[in-house]
Amino acid sequence: MSVETEEKHKTIFLVEDNKADIRLIQEALKKSSVPHQVVAVRDGMDAMAYLRQQGEYAHAPRPDIILLDLNLPKKDGREVLAEIKADPNLKRIPVVVLTTSKNEDDIFHSYDLHVNCYITKSRNLSQLFEIVKGIEEFWLKTVTLPSE
Repeated sequence: MSVETEEKHKTIFLVEDNKADIRLIQEALKKSSVPHQVVAVRDGMDAMAYLRQQGEYAHAPRPDIILLDLNLPKKDGREVLAEIKADPNLKRIPVVVLTTSKNEDDIFHSYDLHVNCYITKSRNLSQLFEIVKGIEEFWLKTVTLPSE
């Protein structure tokens, strides 16, 4: 009897309003050895619709990890984080805040809302690639993520 050990593609859900940052993060993840897909939305309302599989996102795959910017149009990233962590169906999905904000209030507030990790984005391209590689190494290769 054989057992299939096909590795499941990880779904990385990127919530980022800046098109250039989306492209850079996708580019940084292209070299990943972990099979994955990156799904990106550009505002907080779409983020919650995707996560709750509403409307055009009715058949969206459940993300394995969420990379969340804080400063988003329509619904702020802080509100998105609060809603994710208050929702019994979503709260176990790891959320990494990936933002340019170094504001202490944002850091404390994010951890108060049970963010799994807070990372300040670098504007330096090589540093940003290192940050994304670090996220990949830890969250996609090292930790055991909940299956659903």
